[in-house]
Amino acid sequence: MASNPTVLMRLVASAYSIAQKAGTIVRRVIAEGDLGIVEKTCATDLQTKADRLAQMSICSSLARKFPKLTIIGEEDLPFEEVDQELIEDGQWEEILQQPCPSQYSAIKEEDLVVWVDPLDGTKEYTEGLLDNVTVLIGIAYEGKAIAGVINQPYYNYQAGPDAVLGRTIWGVLGLGAFGFQLKEVPAGKHIITTTRSHNNKLVTDCVTAMNPDDVLRVGGAGNKIIQLIEGKASAYVFASPGCKKWDTCAPEVILHAVGGKLTDIHGNALQYNKEVKHMNSAGVLATLRNYDYYASRVPESVKNALVP
Repeated sequence: MASNPTVLMRLVASAYSIAQKAGTIVRRVIAEGDLGIVEKTCATDLQTKADRLAQMSICSSLARKFPKLTIIGEEDLPFEEVDQELIEDGQWEEILQQPCPSQYSAIKEEDLVVWVDPLDGTKEYTEGLLDNVTVLIGIAYEGKAIAGVINQPYYNYQAGPDAVLGRTIWGVLGLGAFGFQLKEVPAGKHIITTTRSHNNKLVTDCVTAMNPDDVLRVGGAGNKIIQLIEGKASAYVFASPGCKKWDTCAPEVILHAVGGKLTDIHGNALQYNKEVKHMNSAGVLATLRNYDYYASRVPESVKNALVP
């Protein structure tokens, strides 16, 4: 372990272990067979028992270890005593051994905001599209996403019944991103990843304007950013206000740590301070490379319709 790990690196090390625990919970709920689905605002906005238990596990585990943190979770849950078996107390040793980027070494616990999506891709989860599902824990400082953890509970699930499931990707700005193999789409190829269940005319118009060679319609913001960093897609285009801060905080860090870029449709950086509205009302545009090409093709009609 580094001689005296900073608050940030201790938090990331904890978030890694906590995200792994949440991934285990997500798998367990499906294995037990009762998803406990409720509709939140509409038929495509769902919550399951896995969303509820994973959020209780993540938020309670973080709050016990870091009581001065601001933690904002997706699910609006009543306060209740959390079962001890949901608490994860571990910290990932490899992260504790990493140096903290100097600009973050003096950060205090109370200066950090953690954005939690306990199960990104809930609709896909209920439909058995398990590779779309991620657990997201993003860490912000002074309104900027600076560290993040993404757990994929079902990574490798198509490799057969004996496959070891799950992986955890993590990153800190100024240090890098780890847990995956960085790959780029072949030069000159324009492959767009976009929403599967929240399509509308604005989304379609924006995607069409990119002149794509291919369009991938998948669930989950975390999943789409992983497609960018693993060379399956060249741009994530979502010209609609459906995405929230807990969807983008952790994935944005992973992308930025490897030289990519994520903004709203107008090119503005997303803000993650605790007072900010939760909705990314001006959509999302993200790329690993060639951001300017895609940004230049966003139609004015789309920009005019999406107010930051």
